[in-house]
Amino acid sequence: MTGVRWPADELGGFRRAIISVAFFIGVLWVIELADNAFHLHLEYLGVYPREPVGLRGVLFAPLIHGNWGHLISNSISLAVLGVVLLYGYPRSKSYVLLLIYLGSGLGVWLFARSSLHFGSSGLTHGIMFFIFVSGILRRDKLSIALAMIVFFLYGGMIWTIFPNEPGVSYESHFFGALMGLIAAFLFRDMDPMLPAKTYDWEGEDAGLPDELDDDQWHRDDSW
Repeated sequence: MTGVRWPADELGGFRRAIISVAFFIGVLWVIELADNAFHLHLEYLGVYPREPVGLRGVLFAPLIHGNWGHLISNSISLAVLGVVLLYGYPRSKSYVLLLIYLGSGLGVWLFARSSLHFGSSGLTHGIMFFIFVSGILRRDKLSIALAMIVFFLYGGMIWTIFPNEPGVSYESHFFGALMGLIAAFLFRDMDPMLPAKTYDWEGEDAGLPDELDDDQWHRDDSW
């Protein structure tokens, strides 16, 4: 009995996804180390709603965390969800991340409570909602499998988009999730579907006929 072996391009894509996500998480940890070592108090770079200076948080807030526990929690979620996104949606990933990153921050700046909002949980919520809704919309085997995985692990994020815990920016969660939902609709057709598998028992006559009768049909599984 032989083990399952991935095609070289699939394995390479998975490795690249891991490296990219690990690099981003590493940047977050370096920032937190510098913040603690030099007492920088970088929280002031978070989003502060409806104040012009607070707009800088749209760029910097996802990179800043209040403490090590906050960072560790978000790092674990980013590791899993980030790899799933980068591996499962190689063509749309950059557009999805840009929309979630900037859109969630702008939503917080426009509509959130007057307080500093920071942390990468808006990103994690956006990625989770994108992957889950994409599985519903696309309905190919890979998208459905990835949607089931992330929902099993992080389905509880649905409840954290509502006011729940003092000191937690549910607005970041909400607008991250909203951007992920929008991205799922906007980019639903950007990544190719997996081709349908042809089995040996279908024989040589499994190809499409030159002409189809009125009661015949076929599905186009081309990329």
